[in-house]
Amino acid sequence: MTLATDVTHCDALMRALEGFRDYGGPRLERWGTDLAARLGAGSRLLVAGNGGSAAQAQHLTAELVGRYRDDRPPFSALALHADTSSTTAIANDYGVQEIFARQVAAHGRSGDVLMLLSTSGASENLLVAASEAHRHGMTVWALTGPAPNPLADAADDTLCVAAATSATVQEVHLVAVHMLCEAFDRVVGAPRPEEPWAFVTQDAAGEVT
Repeated sequence: MTLATDVTHCDALMRALEGFRDYGGPRLERWGTDLAARLGAGSRLLVAGNGGSAAQAQHLTAELVGRYRDDRPPFSALALHADTSSTTAIANDYGVQEIFARQVAAHGRSGDVLMLLSTSGASENLLVAASEAHRHGMTVWALTGPAPNPLADAADDTLCVAAATSATVQEVHLVAVHMLCEAFDRVVGAPRPEEPWAFVTQDAAGEVT
C-alpha cells in the first residue's frame, strides 16, 4: 500500500469536490427541503453508518437536534449506532448484520427517513436496515462511495461520491452533511412569534407575554 502525501491527499479531495458540486448540490437541496417538511410534520430521521461513517451520521443528528448555525427548534434525529447497549446486545443475540435493522423496526414509522452512510456501499448491516425500512414504509437515502454499489441500488435515492479512497469519500460526505443542514435550515427558517415553537412566557397575573 502506498501512502499519499499531504499534498496528494488535498489534490484528490479537490478533484472529488469539483465533480461533487454539480450533481451533489441539487440533490442535497431536494433532500433538505423534503426532510424539513417531514420532520416539521412530526416524522423523524434515523441515521446509521460504520466506523468513520458512524461519526458522520452522529454529526448530522447533532446538527438537527441541536442547531447548525442559527437558533431554531430541535428536530427528531437519531444516530442508531450511538446506543451502545442496544447495538452490542443485538449483535450478541442476533448477529452484527441486525444491529441497525432491529432498531429501525423499533423506532421507524411510515413517513420517516433512514439515511445510510457507507464508503463502500456494501456493508451488510446497512443493506439489511434498508430492507427493514422499506418494510415499514420509510424512505431510504444513501451517501456512498463510487457507483455502482449494492446500497445505491437498495436506497430510494443515493448520492455517490467518485473518489479513490475511503478518506476522501468521508471528507466529501462531511461537506454533504453540512450542505444538507443548510438546505434544511433555509426551509425551516428562524422562529417567528406566530409560529408554534416560539417561546412564550407568562407574567405574574398569568398573561402571555
